Amino acid sequence: MSDSELTHFRDGRPRMVDVSDKAVTVREASAEGWVRLPPEARAALEAGRTPKGDPLVVAQLAGLQAAKRTADLVLLCHPLPISGSRVELTLEPQGVHIVATVRTTGQTGVEMEALTAVTVAALNLYDMLKAVSKAVEIDSVRLLSKSGGKSGDYQAREK
Repeated sequence: MSDSELTHFRDGRPRMVDVSDKAVTVREASAEGWVRLPPEARAALEAGRTPKGDPLVVAQLAGLQAAKRTADLVLLCHPLPISGSRVELTLEPQGVHIVATVRTTGQTGVEMEALTAVTVAALNLYDMLKAVSKAVEIDSVRLLSKSGGKSGDYQAREK
C-alpha cells in the first residue's frame, strides 16, 4: 500500500485523521471477550473467596473507565464524548463472558472504545484472580457489532 493510501500516515509520519467533514451521527459498538477459568479460579469466584475482593465488580468498573480513556491508550484514536457505556460480565460454563456496548453522537465510531472496555475488564479480572491461579486465560476479544457512520452497520457472525 502506498503512503498516499494510508489514512493514519502522510509523508511517512503518523497523523490523526481529520474527521471534521464527516457527518455527526449516533454511533454504537459492541464487543465481547472471554476469560477462561481453571477449576480453582472458578471455585474461588463462585464461592466469593478471592483474596483481592470482588473480581467482577472491579473488572466492570475498569471496563467502564477504559472506554472513557481509550484515546489515551490507542495512539491515533480520537477522544470522544461517550454518551453511554455498559460492561456486562456473566459467569458461563466456559468462563466469564464480557460484553461492552458504547454509544456516542459524533463524527467517528466507538469500536475501539468497546474493544478497549472488554480488554481492560479482562485484564482486571485476570489481575484479581491471579493469586488463585496463573492459568486464567484471556480469549476471543472481537467486535460484535457497530452502527452509524459512513461505513454503515456491521454484525459479526456467530461463533
